[in-house]
Amino acid sequence: MEITKKKNISIEGKHNKPILCDYYFNTEEKPNPIVIFCHGYKGFKDWGAWDKMAECFAENGFFFIKFNFSHNGTTLENPTEFLNIEAFGDNNYSIELDDLQSVIDWVLRPDFKYASHIDVSNLSLIGHSRGGAIAILKAAQEKRIKKLITFASVSDLSKNFPTGDALEEWEEKGIYYITNSRTKQQLPHHYQFYRDFEEHKEDFNIKKSTENLEIPYLITHGSSDTSVSIAASGQLFEWSSISKLLLVENANHVFNTSHPWKEESLPEKFTYLIEHTLDFLKTDNDTLIEEYGDNDD
Repeated sequence: MEITKKKNISIEGKHNKPILCDYYFNTEEKPNPIVIFCHGYKGFKDWGAWDKMAECFAENGFFFIKFNFSHNGTTLENPTEFLNIEAFGDNNYSIELDDLQSVIDWVLRPDFKYASHIDVSNLSLIGHSRGGAIAILKAAQEKRIKKLITFASVSDLSKNFPTGDALEEWEEKGIYYITNSRTKQQLPHHYQFYRDFEEHKEDFNIKKSTENLEIPYLITHGSSDTSVSIAASGQLFEWSSISKLLLVENANHVFNTSHPWKEESLPEKFTYLIEHTLDFLKTDNDTLIEEYGDNDD
C-alpha cells in the first residue's frame, strides 16, 4: 500500500495569513472520502500523535487533511512552535471558521491537484476540543459536510472568558495572558477576541448549531478528561438528533497521547477511538440515520 504524504502546503486564507495544510491518502484507493481535522486551543496540526492518526485514516482509504489555523501562533518556518504570539492574540472564532471554510473550498476546487483521488460528495469533519466546537458550527451551516465527529469537544464557547472585574480589566488594558502549561509561555488574548464573540454570539451558539445538525454525528470523550468536563459530551448528545455517544474509559483529554509522540504504536485508548471513528465513517449515512436517529442509546 502506497501512502502519499504532503506536509506544510500553504494555502491562502481570508485574514492575511496563510494556512498550513498536510494531506495523507492511499494512492491505490479511488476516490477517497475526505476527512478534515481541526486542532484545538493551543494546538497545532503536528501535535503529538496527529501524524500517526493521519496515517491510519489514509491506510483505511481516506483523504485526510489536517491544518494549522492561521492565527494559532505558529509560523510557516516553525509550524510546531508558538513564535508569533501577536497572531495568537489576534485570533478569534470568526477567523477559525473562515480558515476551515478556506480549507474546505480549497480541497473541493475542480483544479485541486489530487481531484482525481477524492470523492467530493463525501466530506467529513473531525474536531478536537475547541476545534470540535468549530467543526460543529461549520457542519451546521456547510451543506457539503456529510458526517461530523468530535473528540472531547467543548459545548459552550463563552465559558472560558473572564467575568466581572477580570473582564473589565481586560477591556481596560486590551490584553490578558494565559500560560501554556507545556511551554510555560505567556500567550496573549487581545480584547477583540471577546468583542468578536459578543458581536456574533448567536452564530457561535453550540447548542443551537447542534440542534440544527441534519447529518450523523459521533460524539467522543475520555472518561478521565480533566480539561473539558465529560458533561459537555452529554449536552451535545442531548441536543443532537442523529448522534452516537462514545465514552472512552480511563482516557484523558488527548486520549492518552502526548507531545511529542515518538512511539511506533498508538496508545490503546487512542486506537480504540480511531477504530470506532473509522467504523462510523465507513458506514453509509442512511444506515447511521436509521441507527442513531432515535438518539436513545
